[in-house]
Amino acid sequence: MDVEPGEFLSLLTDEEVEALRMAGRPRRWDRGTVVMTEGDTSDWVLVLTQGRVKASSHTSSGTEVVLAVRGPGALLGEFSAVDGSPRSATVTALEPISGIIVRDFASFLESHGRVAVLLMQLITGKVRDADRKRIEYGAYDTTGRVATRLIELAERYGEKTNSGVRVALPLSQDELAGWTGSSREAVSKALRTLRDRGLIETGRRRVVIHDLEGLRKRAR
Repeated sequence: MDVEPGEFLSLLTDEEVEALRMAGRPRRWDRGTVVMTEGDTSDWVLVLTQGRVKASSHTSSGTEVVLAVRGPGALLGEFSAVDGSPRSATVTALEPISGIIVRDFASFLESHGRVAVLLMQLITGKVRDADRKRIEYGAYDTTGRVATRLIELAERYGEKTNSGVRVALPLSQDELAGWTGSSREAVSKALRTLRDRGLIETGRRRVVIHDLEGLRKRAR
């Protein structure tokens, strides 16, 4: 199992991972399946072991806002499991995924104190990331925000090739728009601008970054 660095599972010992497996049960979902729904109340969490998902919310006007893209090793649904509040986001499979469902996660944390501390650190990191994105939305134009998200995907999922860093995009342009707080038209224009500058090449659900450093400069 390839776990994304920095995600929940990457922080646990082999013994803790095994205890988590013993406390839960494996499950698979097809691409496009809604795994968790915003507003639902439940105490189970999902530990993602394969594939990627998006966490999203909807505005009062019905516009989807993509909050995050998570990969193997991610812990999902922990806020509701800890405080008992309704789900704060909808989680949807961007590709076929597998994971471990752990019910009564609070009891697991009570018997694994080190994991509880790690979870606190992980939640703090998510709050900091959300703050950073809010600053980006106010300080960057659409092209800068799109460049920033492409860099994030390249660093997390990129594959080095002779022509640059190839990323198999799990997001459609509509979803990328929701992730950057922009319209689909604005994202399309931003991608065209980055292509015209020779920084990227795009195809169906993929992007090749020819000049990663140049993309970083445009993202600032």
